[in-house]
Amino acid sequence: MDVDAAPGGIMQKSGATDATQKLAMTAEELASFLDDVFPQRHTNWPPIHIESLEPYNAQLRMEFSEAEIRPGGTISGPAMFRLADFGFYVCLLSMIGPVQLAVTTNMSINFLRRPAPKDLIAKIRILKLGRRLAVGDVFLFSDGITDAVAHATGTYSIPSPEKR
Repeated sequence: MDVDAAPGGIMQKSGATDATQKLAMTAEELASFLDDVFPQRHTNWPPIHIESLEPYNAQLRMEFSEAEIRPGGTISGPAMFRLADFGFYVCLLSMIGPVQLAVTTNMSINFLRRPAPKDLIAKIRILKLGRRLAVGDVFLFSDGITDAVAHATGTYSIPSPEKR
């Protein structure tokens, strides 16, 4: 499935389309913030790079790692889930700024097909961004292959301004 051609426009709470919104953080600002709050991402995870950010949308790449292969020679489900959840967090922060305590309240993933032993690409969309909750989805692809290998939907809780 081509995510860019998915039905329905991405809307925010006020009804404005994503084209009228601005990012709260650039890719460089996000990378610096993530280095501070997730230093383990450089030692315990395969490298994950922010490839693009637009209002309500992001694309991330997780480099292929033999360490993430499960029996049967495929990329493990936990590795794909990590990319989906982390990608949603990155996309959300790009819209609301450096809010450490924005947390996953729900995430569900459907594994659609076996991923190739290649980098994984995450295409993230925020479908609704409210004051306290954000809802979105993530499509995962093997690099260079157009069919999605997984689809995740999730909800993030955003702390009130006084708790940030």
